[in-house]
Amino acid sequence: MIKLFLPNEYVDSIFDISPEKLKNQGIKAIITDLDNTLVEWDRKNATPRLMEWIESMQKNEILVTIVSNNNQLRVAAFSDPIGVPFIYNARKPMGRAFRRAIKDMKVKTEETVVIGDQLLTDVLGGNRNNLYTILVVPVAKTDGFFTRINRMIERRLLKFFKRKNMIQWEDKQ
Repeated sequence: MIKLFLPNEYVDSIFDISPEKLKNQGIKAIITDLDNTLVEWDRKNATPRLMEWIESMQKNEILVTIVSNNNQLRVAAFSDPIGVPFIYNARKPMGRAFRRAIKDMKVKTEETVVIGDQLLTDVLGGNRNNLYTILVVPVAKTDGFFTRINRMIERRLLKFFKRKNMIQWEDKQ
């Protein structure tokens, strides 16, 4: 049960994830969180660097879908200008939004990676659906109220994993 919170990988940012690496792993699709994964939770638009990252994925025939627990207004305002499909009010870690994204992208589970900044939503949801999961360091150092509670629990989980030698990376948070 506790292993459901353990990501397959842990990176500093999404910019550490290259299309070449994903393709070598057989990955054809990315399900990514929005807030504090792609941009700060209070940033309205994609940065030029993020747009280049998304374009590099698309040029390498890797599909990208944003799956967010945030509301339609927030997610659409971010996603529509950059032409990335999205699912809002996803209710992560529940599985429905993950399964819908896979179906919409017409890929297999084993061809899909989940990228996010939270163990309790992104990693747990991805792992519960047998997806490869990558945890990223949150883009912003601030969070909304509920996310702050999640972060306290996450710090305890990461300390537990480290004590049990279940993780092989340095603490990045």
